[in-house]
Amino acid sequence: MNKAAEKLFIAQPTLTSAVKDVEQELGISIFLRTHRGVNVTNEGSEFLTYARALYQQYEDICLKYSNDAGIRRKFSVSMQHYSFAVKAFIEMAKKYDASEFDLILRETRTLSVIKDVGSLRSEIGILYMSEQNRKLISSLLREKELEFHTLIRCPACVYLAKSHPLSGERELSLAQLEDYPCLSFEQGEDADFYLAEELISEHIFQKTIKASDRATMMNLLEGLNGYTLCSSIYNEHMSNDSFCVIPFKESVDTPNTIMEIGYITKKGMSLSSMGKVYIDEISAYLTGERKTAWKY
Repeated sequence: MNKAAEKLFIAQPTLTSAVKDVEQELGISIFLRTHRGVNVTNEGSEFLTYARALYQQYEDICLKYSNDAGIRRKFSVSMQHYSFAVKAFIEMAKKYDASEFDLILRETRTLSVIKDVGSLRSEIGILYMSEQNRKLISSLLREKELEFHTLIRCPACVYLAKSHPLSGERELSLAQLEDYPCLSFEQGEDADFYLAEELISEHIFQKTIKASDRATMMNLLEGLNGYTLCSSIYNEHMSNDSFCVIPFKESVDTPNTIMEIGYITKKGMSLSSMGKVYIDEISAYLTGERKTAWKY
């Protein structure tokens, strides 16, 4: 409360009184006050989500109609580990002067993507759904009052380094890959395997390695001749042209599947101006990639 009062240039008792007035008017308790400090209640957390949405709309109005050049644009995205989404973020940022915005890009776990957008910590979340994870992901989205918007549908592919012994193959099956470690992004100790970023996650692999970030994943792919199963969307410039994607050869036991990559937003909320530009950049990139990404 003291820190908040300082930022608002008011006395702490004045802020405390204003919060109590809001709580009394709405008939809820936003904060739980104890001798150790102040904590947000469950209903307070929900209230703050709507308050953030309201304030975001206020900022959009200011940006559209105000002549004040000092207003700073704010925009944040949470995503699974996609190089094309990073590339689109870069292109979006280039359209704005560096003195006019505060941008945040989070490459994080699947559940964190959903939680970030659900609490409006991020305006947009980038993730995928498939037949394997659709039921769980849809349930989590409904719980957080989120909407999924499809960007592209693409088949599963094998992602590996060009130095890999199998990089010259036209297609690859799990039988061909069983001698090499399967890499995946770590989702937390208690995470359901349906939250995995990689496809066919329920298959039992002989060798598995988990990484927490994309740079480490790249190093493991090259250094250990590892591989991962992901989408066919590949950005050579973001990966130093050292990796390749090869179509996954399905079998009776391991059928191929389609990844439906999209973005999530809070229900009933329209995208900010920066959000619209970002999605436009992703769509433009994916539309161009659709023509070339599946040529091997």
